[in-house]
Amino acid sequence: MNWPILALAITAAQVLLGLAMGCAVYRVFRGPRAQDRVLGLDALYLSGMLLLLTYGIQTGRTLFFEAALVIALLGFAGTVALAKFLMRGEVIE
Repeated sequence: MNWPILALAITAAQVLLGLAMGCAVYRVFRGPRAQDRVLGLDALYLSGMLLLLTYGIQTGRTLFFEAALVIALLGFAGTVALAKFLMRGEVIE
């Protein structure tokens, strides 16, 4: 097969991001502490967002970029809320 280098790099990135998501899911389920599970969720949403970005680059559709932006915003807010809950025991003061 005669693939351009960009297509090969995007495919390799998607495979590696899939492996990273698998490792993050493992950490979410097997993490001994709650902090480990929060970091696993953080890595999971970040890998999912990057996977959507690479798929958007591969297909050229802008819908995937918008979905990745929404995932990034919600994931950041969720991480902040979970961190605040773990530190203080409450989210809203």
